[in-house]
Amino acid sequence: MRILRVLLLLTLMVGAAAVGVWRGWIALPPQWNPWAPLDVRAAPNLLTRYKLMRLRDDPQLCEQALGTSGLRVTPQADSPDAKCPLADAWRVQGGNVALSSSFLASCRLAVSFALFERHALQPVAQSVYGQAVTRVDHLGSFACRNVYGRENGRLSQHASANALDIAGFRLADGRAINVLKDWPRDNRDARFLREVRDGACDLFSVVLSPDYNAAHRNHFHLDVGPWWVCR
Repeated sequence: MRILRVLLLLTLMVGAAAVGVWRGWIALPPQWNPWAPLDVRAAPNLLTRYKLMRLRDDPQLCEQALGTSGLRVTPQADSPDAKCPLADAWRVQGGNVALSSSFLASCRLAVSFALFERHALQPVAQSVYGQAVTRVDHLGSFACRNVYGRENGRLSQHASANALDIAGFRLADGRAINVLKDWPRDNRDARFLREVRDGACDLFSVVLSPDYNAAHRNHFHLDVGPWWVCR
């Protein structure tokens, strides 16, 4: 009985603290306040995934987070396409890192990409090479198609601009790191790619690499859909 009373007391205390934070009676740093808007500039922590989930159904909150990303983005008109309608989509044109070309992204995908570039990609590049990544080479984002381009089946996350396929990276010294070429090797470039893949898993819902299947031998598939996979 004593243990149950202690657990009940702890539950009540946690609940009271949560209400206090929500009501603004207890001040917390924004990065540790679950109801504070996501700031891309802040280092990810245990609340980052929760804050990313909140962006899915709140375009205004997502746009607020996107405003902290440093990305150059242009809002796109909503598309009423019957099979692949798009709403709250953005044209991402780059930021601190250049892109092989601009890409179309849902707001949530754009925010996750900005987090990935700032808090995963660049730190790994500095750790492995002692220099920054200056360009991301990708294979595209939006494509109105089913998974794997099959005639039948569910729509791909690409069909809602929720996914981006990354093929490689350019370093500040001009070197190119390529998923198809460098993933199978046993060297520094392969280690870099694996660490980048692992870092992406903290910021996207699904990350598929050449370890997943042959269809991903030449790219990382990154998406912000409802499933959770890191391979």
